[in-house]
Amino acid sequence: MFDFKKEYKEFYMPKNKPEIVNVPKANYIAVRGEGDPNDPGGAYQRAIGILYAVAYTLKMSYKTDHKIEGFYEYVVPPLEGFWRQEGIEGVDYSNKAAFHWISVIRLPEFVTREDFDWAVDTASRKKKMDCSSTEFLTVEEGLCVQIMHLGAFDDEPATVAVMDAYLAQNGYANDFSGDRLHHEIYMSDARKVPPEKWKTVIRHPIKKA
Repeated sequence: MFDFKKEYKEFYMPKNKPEIVNVPKANYIAVRGEGDPNDPGGAYQRAIGILYAVAYTLKMSYKTDHKIEGFYEYVVPPLEGFWRQEGIEGVDYSNKAAFHWISVIRLPEFVTREDFDWAVDTASRKKKMDCSSTEFLTVEEGLCVQIMHLGAFDDEPATVAVMDAYLAQNGYANDFSGDRLHHEIYMSDARKVPPEKWKTVIRHPIKKA
């Protein structure tokens, strides 16, 4: 069973100190939205439900009549998110209502746009939920700094400060833009693990200073 977390450890299991990586192009199931992710029943919570519906439809496709060329069994990768707010670099955790987010789950390389469209249609019918807000998103992050953050999301600024100091010492600078965003990969199930033990990969786009 292919597991992205184990096969691509350098992108999913960084140490809790900053490191520079070059992230190759990857395809994702994506849903875009805005607002506070903690809002119960809000757009973000709905987006996650839709993402997993499509992700598991693709994972279990080998049990249907839809055969995907090159398919192998795999573990659904962790939930990820790209985050931004208007007018600031990075993110301001005290103003969650201002978030614009792209919630994503990575796709295996063998999933084509046609397979994706099939999964969106099938998930919408079988789960009786509208999955049409999903998109097939390709992201090439390129040069980034990343770290494993341990603890609650609201404690991330201290970890980001460590990343920023590391960049300054090593001749790099953050390189946020409309396409290059604050990126989080959620390695813990927040429903089962207490916040002080949450593991979140934080990744920022960078350039030579």
